[in-house]
Amino acid sequence: MIVLKSSKPDCRMVSWVSSEWLEDHLEDPYLLIVDCRQDSHSYIHDHIPGSIHLHEGLLRMHVGKFPVRWISPEAAQILLSTIGVEQDRPVVVYSENIHHTPSSHHGNDGIEQTLVAYSLARFGCRNVMILDGGYFKWKSENRPVVYDSGVSCPSAFTVDVQIDFLIGYDECTRLKDAPDVVLLDARPSSLYEGQGPWAKPGHIPGAISLPAGLLMHADNSTLLKPEEEIRRILFSRGITPEKTVICSCGTGRLATAVFLVLKYYLGYPDVLMYEAGFTEWSSIPDNPVVTGKYPK
Repeated sequence: MIVLKSSKPDCRMVSWVSSEWLEDHLEDPYLLIVDCRQDSHSYIHDHIPGSIHLHEGLLRMHVGKFPVRWISPEAAQILLSTIGVEQDRPVVVYSENIHHTPSSHHGNDGIEQTLVAYSLARFGCRNVMILDGGYFKWKSENRPVVYDSGVSCPSAFTVDVQIDFLIGYDECTRLKDAPDVVLLDARPSSLYEGQGPWAKPGHIPGAISLPAGLLMHADNSTLLKPEEEIRRILFSRGITPEKTVICSCGTGRLATAVFLVLKYYLGYPDVLMYEAGFTEWSSIPDNPVVTGKYPK
């Protein structure tokens, strides 16, 4: 059974846990640990005991004319039930910072764990946890790692799409310039300001630049900065809790980090995801774009 009309999302759906907490709970048989590093060879080489591997690419695919969209509820039903996800089963996800994987065939940038965590919550998981600091911090603290693969056990998971997370093109266009609304662009500054892989350069008019990396430590992109520092960064850009905040980037990937931090780490009450982001906006011939450092 697939539920397309969501129940009201629980404000505790996503949280962050420490490496100490996770080590203390490794023997919990109900805890599902998901290694979402991009390179399966990294998982094969070593991983957190009991963890299973899930590549982030399985959660998105080419739909229509757009190369990257979230998979359908029907596809998510098969994928997530196959690996043993359940609505209330606690799930810990982790990735690794690209700077600390020199032997990896495919680099990780740390966003894997926020994309997977967001996707799990998006499809109805109600107890998702992100390992703060990821696998690099885990290993640097000499916590246990193993080579034997974890074992996935199928479940009877029911997809419950959290439609309250999502905002489409028409609604984003209607709302983005309202005085009580902030549209964020989580891409790196160079893409926000100039030419990226898209046909058009720059950003959506009115979008404020908030690179996802600003919220993470410079030497570990899976480790959150202190809450006070994150709040200072947000307030300096006018991103305050009383506003509706729309998170976007190129394809929705980087925006997952900002969305989760605002909604679940800081508790902003009205946060939305424009998943299609600049890829959809720039594909419409008549849509204007803005280059440079400023929103407009």
